[in-house]
Amino acid sequence: MTEPATNTTPPGGTARNIAIVGSGYMGGGIAQVLALGGARVALSDVTAEVARDNYDRLLRESDQFVADGLFPAGATETLKQNLWAAKDIEEAVADADFIEEAVPEVITIKHQTLARISGAARPDAIIGSNTSTISIAELSGPVAQPERFLGVHFSNPSPFIPGVEIIPHAGTSAATVAAVRELVHAAGKQTAVVKDVTGFVLNRLQYALFHEAAQLVEQGIATADDVDTLVRTTFGFRLPFFGPFAIADMAGLDVYSFCYQSLQQDFPDRFATPKILSDLVDAGKLGTKTGAGFLNVPAERIPELIAYRNKAYVAMQKLLEDLGPAPLD
Repeated sequence: MTEPATNTTPPGGTARNIAIVGSGYMGGGIAQVLALGGARVALSDVTAEVARDNYDRLLRESDQFVADGLFPAGATETLKQNLWAAKDIEEAVADADFIEEAVPEVITIKHQTLARISGAARPDAIIGSNTSTISIAELSGPVAQPERFLGVHFSNPSPFIPGVEIIPHAGTSAATVAAVRELVHAAGKQTAVVKDVTGFVLNRLQYALFHEAAQLVEQGIATADDVDTLVRTTFGFRLPFFGPFAIADMAGLDVYSFCYQSLQQDFPDRFATPKILSDLVDAGKLGTKTGAGFLNVPAERIPELIAYRNKAYVAMQKLLEDLGPAPLD
């Protein structure tokens, strides 16, 4: 077992003890994020040997990431100070303020793991799950004091994806949500709080896109390569800077409404006009052109927004040219 280091203090906060239960690819990446953010982080897994092997792997990965310029200089030393491998779940969670469950996406495994966590953790410790689709309320059954339980969904690869989905169930306390957001922000990530429905928000959007893309390929309308090319070079090109509502506002909500009418000629059910869109168009709120839409950008800021957009797209193209094509062939 690697002994924990002395307390460290993350930027803008007090020292935190964190436990990651499940030290594989996702759990290990989350551990790197939180340990580099200044927390003491215990790794645990099915055996002490697995946790230790993954601890060693994370240090090797960090060395490579530093060499590649992906982690800051000194990152591996920070991990050595803040990260440790526990002999079992019980040791890992005993002193933890926050515990993140990152075991396989099988509800029976998660329930068994959460029962062990709940039984060994302090009654005031916050418990999160990295589940990507399972209802948080359904997972909460084995957790004593379920008001301290919620979804904390990192994306793959977690060291390099900046967003984290926060999913309280109906019984999660507001204090729990606030504490987890502050903890995640201290590690340099951004958060969005969403309701507890199957798939949450991230995967409902992601799988909706994949479903439509798969149908286009199945029907012979385009090849997989051509679909990927169009997504990367058109609307997907915008997404690092603007979400779907900002993009719609800039395009014009009346334009979106007209496009839905065209799509409905062949796909009346799949592309029914969203009521939220129709209501805005009927109210004359057409996006940036009228100064009101989904995001209500003031008219006087539109030139600034357009200038930012154009600069962002040119910078993105330059970045892609510098990186070169992805090695997919």
